[in-house]
Amino acid sequence: MPSHFTPNHFTPNHFTPHAAGDLNYLKSLNRSTILSTVRRYPGLSRADIALRTGLTKATVGSVVNVLGERGWLREGELHARGGGRPGRSLYLDGEQHVMLGAEVGVKGLRVVACNLLGERLASQRLDVSPTTPEETAAVLARLIEALLGDTAIAARPCLGLGVALPGPVAPQAPILRLAPNLGWVDVDFLALLRAELDSPAGVWLLDNEANAAAFGEFYFIEGTPPESIAYLSAGSGIGCGVVSGEHFPVIPRGHQGLVGEIGHTVLVADGAPCHCGNHGCAETLVSGWMLRESLGVAADASLSASLLARLDEPEVSAALARAGRALGLLMLNLHHTLNPSMLILGGSLIRLGAPLVAPALAYFDAHQNDLLRQSQRVPVKVVEDSTFTAARGAAAQVMARAAIEI
Repeated sequence: MPSHFTPNHFTPNHFTPHAAGDLNYLKSLNRSTILSTVRRYPGLSRADIALRTGLTKATVGSVVNVLGERGWLREGELHARGGGRPGRSLYLDGEQHVMLGAEVGVKGLRVVACNLLGERLASQRLDVSPTTPEETAAVLARLIEALLGDTAIAARPCLGLGVALPGPVAPQAPILRLAPNLGWVDVDFLALLRAELDSPAGVWLLDNEANAAAFGEFYFIEGTPPESIAYLSAGSGIGCGVVSGEHFPVIPRGHQGLVGEIGHTVLVADGAPCHCGNHGCAETLVSGWMLRESLGVAADASLSASLLARLDEPEVSAALARAGRALGLLMLNLHHTLNPSMLILGGSLIRLGAPLVAPALAYFDAHQNDLLRQSQRVPVKVVEDSTFTAARGAAAQVMARAAIEI
């Protein structure tokens, strides 16, 4: 597949076909709709897909044949029917393509290779804090090269590479606007990475890590996806990604790409200074950097291991309880402002377990129905190990974009 990445081609929220020409648009729309239907409801027959999508059986049959030839779909067992010709079940083909995802985190780098089912085929990680954008791009390029050489994926066609960064990305360009916990401002990270890396071909894209994580959780969710999700990423900093939609998932971004920067909403007027330059941000109440600074955890030490070993210290247990309550407050604010169908908690802070997570869930559970005076519950999923969640989500974004450009 030829590369479609140029500085003028990039639109971060481009997971829907462009109506550049009626026929090409219609073909792309049909392919993406059928792929999405099989992804969401594996095992459907051609007739089932036609019934669900409203497309003609002839159109479905033609598109399915093309997608099968190109390694996106495979046929399974025959459907049992009372009469007429039985159809075969259709599934995404997990044995053909691969897509790559990478995350530049505040405390390390992660790269992952996934198949069309979202299964992790190979991965690389480096638990070293990034330095300059240029040096980080060079180190990440070496990790990606090592991943591409893994025998588990070496023979597979690659759909492209998605990169997740810890800060807002400009809505109309692949530019990281600000990563306050890294000190990076207005970084064209894909250009830096291109200078170090000749492959893979295909789609290249850049996004905020919480957006990427949210997209992957939504795109590869087991069972029927909810109408919308909000992924609250609690790590060195605090972010949130929101995804909704059916065949074409949508990530709201805002005029300046700031949607989801919940860690920098101000909760305490004239409060403690934040890394962003403001005062009283949510990150001053709950974040990895706040806990490190307030509890004296060294920058090169594991935060979760250090604090879990000190739970007998009243200062530590009280600090985690306060941070957990602040996390629950953020969950409640998301519930009232965005009202997603599901909340997902992830990020490295979740490794602290019950001392942090239990107060958060308890606060949210106690207050989520105060406004409506009803007993309806918003489900909360806790991702206990999110080491590769953002990287996998960036790979999911590559798949969604590539599905449009088949």
